[in-house]
Amino acid sequence: MGYQTIQVRKLTPAIGAEIAGVDLSRPLGNQTFQEIHDALMENLVIFFHDQELTHDQHKAFGRLFGELHLHPTSTRKDWDHPEILVIKADENSKYIAGEEWHSDVSCDPEPPMGSILYMKELPPDGGGNTLFANMYRAWDTLSPPIQRLCEGLTAIHDGAQVYGGRFGQTPKEGGFPRNEHPVVRTHPVTGRKALYVNRNFTTRIVGLRKHESDALLEMLYRHSETPEFQCRFAWRPNSIAFWDNRAAMHHAMWDYFPHRRLGYRVTVKGDKPFLRA
Repeated sequence: MGYQTIQVRKLTPAIGAEIAGVDLSRPLGNQTFQEIHDALMENLVIFFHDQELTHDQHKAFGRLFGELHLHPTSTRKDWDHPEILVIKADENSKYIAGEEWHSDVSCDPEPPMGSILYMKELPPDGGGNTLFANMYRAWDTLSPPIQRLCEGLTAIHDGAQVYGGRFGQTPKEGGFPRNEHPVVRTHPVTGRKALYVNRNFTTRIVGLRKHESDALLEMLYRHSETPEFQCRFAWRPNSIAFWDNRAAMHHAMWDYFPHRRLGYRVTVKGDKPFLRA
C-alpha cells in the first residue's frame, strides 16, 4: 500500500508497523487521517514515537476514529478524564493490567474497536514490552475441519473473572459485563475472519460440555499465541501504540518489578461481533 503523508515501516511480516512523519498533537488532514486508518487496517497495530500529547489531545486523536469508550470498572471521582484509563505499575503493585493474552474488554456487548496507549514513564533497565498477535493469521492457519467446527460456535466472555477475581474490584450496579460472541468474527472493515477467544475473558464455549470446552479453548489459545503470529514492541517514553481489538490480541510483559511504568489509554467504541456466512 502506498502512503504519501506518512512513512510506514513494518515490524514483522505478520503484524505491526512504525509510523513516522506525523505529529498527533496537531489536527490531521483528511488524507493523513485516512492513511493512518489504512495503516492500522493493514498492520493491526501501529506505533508512533516522540509524541507530546496532553490528555485532551490524546482524546481528540481517539475521537477521530469513533466515540470514546468508558471502561466498565471506571469509578474514579478525582479524575477529570473518565475516557482515559491510567495504566500504572510500581513497587506496590500486586498485578498489572494485560498480563494475559487478551482483546480489551471483550466481555462488553459491543467490545472496543481499538485502543491507543500513550506511554510516559518506563523502567530504567528496559522491560515492559508489549506483544501483539495477528488473529487473522490464527484463523487462517487452522485446519479446515477445525475451522468448520469453530464457525458454528459462540463463547461466553465474562468480566467477573478478571475485574472481580484477579483485580478484586467491586462491580457497578448490574454486575460486571458478560456476553456471548462468535468464536470467529468477521471484521467490519476488511471483511476478513479472525479468531475471537482469549485467555483473559473467554470462560466457555456455549453448547459444549466443560471438558470439551476447556480442551478446545486451550488448543485455540495455544495456537493463537504462536510466536510467528506476533510482534514485540519496545516502548520509549512518549511512544504510542494503537491496536485493532477486532483482529489483534496483546500481552503486557511484567518483567520490571519493582520499577515504575506509567501510561494512559484511550479506547474507541466498537460494534457487536458477528460472523458473516
